[in-house]
Amino acid sequence: MSRVYLDYNATAPLRVQAKGAMVAAMEVVGNPSSVHGEGRAAKAVVERARAQVAQAVGCNAAEVVFTSGATEAASFLRHIAGGVEVDPAAHDALWAHRRAGDAPLQAVGVASGETGIMADVAGADLLDATQVVGRVPFAFSWSGADFAILSAHKFGGPKGVGALIVRDGVDIAALQRGGGQEMGRRSGTENVIGIAGMGAAIEAAMGDLDAGVWAGVEELRNILESGVEAASKETILVGKEVARLPNTSCLLTPGWKGETQVMAMDLAGFAISAGSACSSGKVKASRVLMGMGFDEADAASAIRVSLGPETTRDDVIRFVDVWTDKLQRHRLRSA
Repeated sequence: MSRVYLDYNATAPLRVQAKGAMVAAMEVVGNPSSVHGEGRAAKAVVERARAQVAQAVGCNAAEVVFTSGATEAASFLRHIAGGVEVDPAAHDALWAHRRAGDAPLQAVGVASGETGIMADVAGADLLDATQVVGRVPFAFSWSGADFAILSAHKFGGPKGVGALIVRDGVDIAALQRGGGQEMGRRSGTENVIGIAGMGAAIEAAMGDLDAGVWAGVEELRNILESGVEAASKETILVGKEVARLPNTSCLLTPGWKGETQVMAMDLAGFAISAGSACSSGKVKASRVLMGMGFDEADAASAIRVSLGPETTRDDVIRFVDVWTDKLQRHRLRSA
């Protein structure tokens, strides 16, 4: 049997549109900062992608600053006076840069990558939009926030490229000093190939959203959760009763370590996660779940299953069957 990929919240498979745009960009010779014809051609690739990102997230093109990803975009926090307050569901990089202060910046994860739970973003200054773009409706212009961060690989673009959205009129110190690229906000020659892939991917992702693809994904997610509930009365479906991303299930089975489940399912041909990809390799309980009131042992007994447009009904049914078998084996060993 072929492997089944159910870890879209960690990274989505590269979209064919992104690959095509990247291959085409490889043929563009010039530096985007050069004024000759070749340079203008490279600049055009970057600006087309900037317009695609702006259209997708509901902002002006001039508000888009290309970065190496959401982690770098979050690092701008060190330039903001007054400190940062971060909610538990936000990107790890936001936590890494939080500081105490008198008038802290409010950073909120629009949706948790671990549980899929949507947050109330009213009053937030910075939005971690990495998990919502292309999956649920999102418009930066409506949010009232000054900043947002996103990563291309979450919606089928290449790894290593993302964007910081900076509301018009908000000034920040340069993320990276040097040649003054990205309107002086992030120096360094732009990753033309990656940026081209990001633009094509986000445009395709929005096409999927408009076509109702994620409603179909949500139906599959519900089938998966119904199967889990039938197999295990003790398993908690975290966030089931509140607004969530359409693709995300956080399954918490007390006494069965999440990392053990991940390894067992991997050997059976299924890629899932025990937490966010930014925490991979860290054997510790979820900060998000502990922030919701679960104790450390229970928080360490959760797995995340995140579906995507390529997920099929057969994939979901097979997952439930295999997971149920692994659970029964665990029960026998624990008896």
